[in-house]
Amino acid sequence: MSPIVLTLLIFGIMLVLMAVRVPIAVSMFTAGAVGYVAQAGWLPLANFLNTQAFARFASYDLSVIPLFILMGNFATQGGISKALFEVASSLMSRFRGGLAMAAVMASAAFGAICGSSVATAATITSVALPEMKRHGYSGRLATGTLAAGGTLGILVPPSVPLVIYAILAEQNIAKLFAAAMIPGLIAMTGYMLAIAIYVRLVPGHAPAHEEAPRLTGRAALGVLPMAVIFTIVFGGIYGGLFTPTEGAAVGAAATFIAALLRGEMNWRKFKHCFYATAEGSAMIFMIFLGADLMNSALALTQVPNQLATVVAGWGLSPLMVVGAILLFYVVLGAVMDELSMILLTIPIFFPLVMGLDFGLPKESVAIWFGIMVLMTVGFGLLAPPVGLNVYIVNGMARDVPIGESYRGVMPFLISDTLRTLLLLFFPSISLWLVKYIG
Repeated sequence: MSPIVLTLLIFGIMLVLMAVRVPIAVSMFTAGAVGYVAQAGWLPLANFLNTQAFARFASYDLSVIPLFILMGNFATQGGISKALFEVASSLMSRFRGGLAMAAVMASAAFGAICGSSVATAATITSVALPEMKRHGYSGRLATGTLAAGGTLGILVPPSVPLVIYAILAEQNIAKLFAAAMIPGLIAMTGYMLAIAIYVRLVPGHAPAHEEAPRLTGRAALGVLPMAVIFTIVFGGIYGGLFTPTEGAAVGAAATFIAALLRGEMNWRKFKHCFYATAEGSAMIFMIFLGADLMNSALALTQVPNQLATVVAGWGLSPLMVVGAILLFYVVLGAVMDELSMILLTIPIFFPLVMGLDFGLPKESVAIWFGIMVLMTVGFGLLAPPVGLNVYIVNGMARDVPIGESYRGVMPFLISDTLRTLLLLFFPSISLWLVKYIG
């Protein structure tokens, strides 16, 4: 069997298993095992699994993932999201479409202590959706806004997918977080502009005038813990007081204390936080193992190296190559979640991109490419026919047809496209803050 045919067979097995609802980790593991055995045999596969699982999971850097997930769960169960939305709505309700803008702002703020798009979308939706319906927002605009706002959970640091990229590409997590800050703010601003334009071009989806709720002292004090936690975590990381892993531990502890002080944490919620963290971490680590095996099988075929050689021989500009990779991510996002895409493709695409000449230092290229990948997988969370965030939000708004939710995310997909092109052609936007990190 030729390497190309075997590569197609590996991907075919994975996609077929995913299509029949086999978990992604198992699909990747099975496809990788078939490809590995076909080339090396059963005994080398057993030896690989005997060493690779421990080598992967014994990595100290991986401990940052469950810590950030735990931090997000404490924030979710601690009721911080409600205070964030109350403050944002009091600031934005004077504008047309203000509650929708407030939901975007609250999503960005919550993402700064969460790191998960699904958790951000579900948490802010539970708070904001009833208020948006009560004020007369259409199901299309409400669900579209909340699904798009949820993507800010991974676009604004800390971001679990960005941590995984840092581990795979062997890059500095703190520098990647710094590089994501400005693009994350651009994403939030772009979504708010998309709402402002949409409610004027397509009337009837938002009330012409909204009653601005009064900012209460309780609501203002409610966001104070979030600001303190963000300052402690990122101030400590960039001030050299502790590493990103230690910062995640400090952030999780501080978020737990904030939840206790708010009176929102009880024994049932406390247990739920750890159960949810264990479940989410186990899912990510199993995908790690499946992706490792599949990537090893692909490496044996030598097709990734041949692909890099072929692409280099085409004489395309580096930006065209990266643009093609990003388009591939958009297509792949129709069938895979963001973590699986990153784990499967970075070992293939990263060496290819690093071999191109962008006129930048190699570390800068690696950081910029990571931000581009992050922006594009966020696109996949909204784009039909899957759009995981759309499904999450629509499932919580049972009276809204799924087609309406997909129509609701279209203005935000346009914003995503413009933002991605901006960051693609102007890498300095992502790299500006990085130069201040030692």
